[in-house]
Amino acid sequence: MSRERHHALQIFRAALRAVDPHQAVLDHLRFDGRVLKAPRKRYRLSDFDSIQVIGAGKASAAMAQAVERLLGRRISGGFINVPDGISTHLRRIQLQPCGHPIPDERGVDGALRILEIARTAGPRDLIIALISGGASALLPAPAPPLTLAGKQELTKRLLASGATIHEMNTVRKHLSLIKGGQLARAVFPATLLTLLISDVVGDDVEVIGSGPTVPDPSTVADAARVLERYDVPLPGAVTLHETPKPGDPVFARASQLMIASNKQAIAAAAKQARELGYRTLVLSTTIEGETRDIASMHARIAREILQSGRPVRRPACLLSGGETTVTVRGNGSGGRNQEFVLAAALALGASSLVTILSAGTDGIDGPTDAAGAIADSSTLPRATALGLDPRRYLDNNDSYHFFEPLNALLKTGPTGSNVADVRVLLIP
Repeated sequence: MSRERHHALQIFRAALRAVDPHQAVLDHLRFDGRVLKAPRKRYRLSDFDSIQVIGAGKASAAMAQAVERLLGRRISGGFINVPDGISTHLRRIQLQPCGHPIPDERGVDGALRILEIARTAGPRDLIIALISGGASALLPAPAPPLTLAGKQELTKRLLASGATIHEMNTVRKHLSLIKGGQLARAVFPATLLTLLISDVVGDDVEVIGSGPTVPDPSTVADAARVLERYDVPLPGAVTLHETPKPGDPVFARASQLMIASNKQAIAAAAKQARELGYRTLVLSTTIEGETRDIASMHARIAREILQSGRPVRRPACLLSGGETTVTVRGNGSGGRNQEFVLAAALALGASSLVTILSAGTDGIDGPTDAAGAIADSSTLPRATALGLDPRRYLDNNDSYHFFEPLNALLKTGPTGSNVADVRVLLIP
């Protein structure tokens, strides 16, 4: 392994450590045996008859484990929907494995169980909601007459269309019983504390997990425009419905706390890169757009550094975060991070000295078992020697099978966290 490849992996691991969901909960909450303390909020446990923990997301199991560590037997119970493959030992809170990113019947059953807990909570109850990336697909509660099958088809079409996560969630909110503040409406008049781990660009609380516990500024008209833009029709007699807006009294006893985000991950990556001796430039933590276009932009900046030392001199580390989209035109396998690395490597060419890493902090890139991929100066020559045509693989959206024989896939397994993507370019 080259030195730069080793460094890129060190930088990515530093980003992951910084957004560990278990530690993030413990960093933001304190309990002295009588009062649960959060920034700007205090919850005296003698004021509550019961404490229930609900939620969904890729990081919610680790978050729940930390809440149990804090409150122990004071938790009356709880229910959380998590993706398949996540196993965490909990004593008071039940985990429900569900399908992701395409919702399934287990997700529906769990979402209805969570709604039941919310609706039966009274004014002397405390509900702690744990919401992280993936919660949108993991809380499927389609509003009748929409069926799960109809929602699955709609989700597949939006995923393939190139719609952003913001756009997809706008549609989801207005077809759900739980998203867009409707879980908070079910909880009221109980007290509600939501802990959030952000996987969305800009950390908009109403977008994370489709905002089940916060006011929804989006409207039915906004959702309709997304469907029209991507030519995705609603099935049958299904119609969009409105959600609770800012100022609605159902949010009077609700508060939210952001405990981890892409900004923290990129800040930790930058610190690690500087410690390794790189002049480090964070391009942005809010990058969106078509993956190949974003890859081309990163490649042009790296080429400028190689040629002129601008905007930063070598040895240099370029970092960026956010979440790009892939418009699927082929029938291959891969994800936005693997496609980014392949497109950037092609844009830089076989003689490039740049090492490129891009990976999802959840450990899952698209419908694959890889978090992302890594490429360096040896990647394209090795591909040529193996008879692999990088352009053909890119055109077929088949980055996974390009990188697999090169042993260049980054496989972490599910990390238990999810704060979008981390991209690292090292210029020696």
